[in-house]
Amino acid sequence: MAEVLVLALPFFGVIFLGFGCGRIARIPESGLAWLSFFIIYVALPALFFTLVARTPFHELTNGSFILATTASTAICFALSFGIGLWLRRGSVPEASIAAIVGSYANVGYMGPGLTLGALGAAASVPTALIFVFDSLFFFTIVPLLMATSSRYRRSLVGTVLLVVKRVVTHPFNIATFLGVAAAYFELHPPAAIERTLEFLKNAAAPCALFTLGVSVALRPMERFQWEVPPLIAIKLLLHPFLVFTVLSLAGDFDPVWVATAVLMAGLPPALNAFIMAKQYDTYVEAASGGVLVGTMVSVLTVTALLYVVQHDMLPRTLFP
Repeated sequence: MAEVLVLALPFFGVIFLGFGCGRIARIPESGLAWLSFFIIYVALPALFFTLVARTPFHELTNGSFILATTASTAICFALSFGIGLWLRRGSVPEASIAAIVGSYANVGYMGPGLTLGALGAAASVPTALIFVFDSLFFFTIVPLLMATSSRYRRSLVGTVLLVVKRVVTHPFNIATFLGVAAAYFELHPPAAIERTLEFLKNAAAPCALFTLGVSVALRPMERFQWEVPPLIAIKLLLHPFLVFTVLSLAGDFDPVWVATAVLMAGLPPALNAFIMAKQYDTYVEAASGGVLVGTMVSVLTVTALLYVVQHDMLPRTLFP
């Protein structure tokens, strides 16, 4: 148990350090702007490029793994969307943001540092694949659903162009695509650039986790939303179990890939849930509460998953 705590406490410790600083220090939210820019446009892209570029190209084309993990995320999205429609009286925009809370794991800020810390470099490829294809799914489905609402209605061509623009221009995706190209052509950057990328990569996790804590602290939940508990249950409990089940049905995967997928699925709701809520000006308070509650509850659930992974208690498949 000691080694699990050594691994988990720094992650959650930095998050709650950021949370405490956000509650105590009277610094406006605009003070996060440049740090957020550094994380999104510099540090995390450097991390994803490095992870992917160092991977043999043939490992980046595991279609059955991609399909299994993305399908699991889509199922959780559909369940959460149904709960949102029921509790929000058929409001598609609110249900769409609720679905993000119930299915979009924090694969960008928390994922890479946690999986690589727990499982080593072998977790880099499944981590990158899950991040890329989960992001592609959400950047596609949410604008399409929002376009069905009279409040955000736009032409089909306009919606498709918006989706393509967000997918193609997202810095994480650009870095990953460049990494895939580097892996395919077996390109290696000069030593000075590689050292710079390594320096930036090492800054990604602590900066991202601290910013996550501050961001959650600045967006407290003033009124409890009753759909938050079932959404959090789907995200933290059902999602990792579903990923493990679907991977067991899909084929025989490397144990490290299975463990990586389970850990990534068990992460709390991504801060993108709040960002998208603000972008569409809907479901903002509940999204903020979902991120806050989910992050706090995940201290227990993610630590338990780490214990299972670290002690080789996760079977290779659910169906021997």
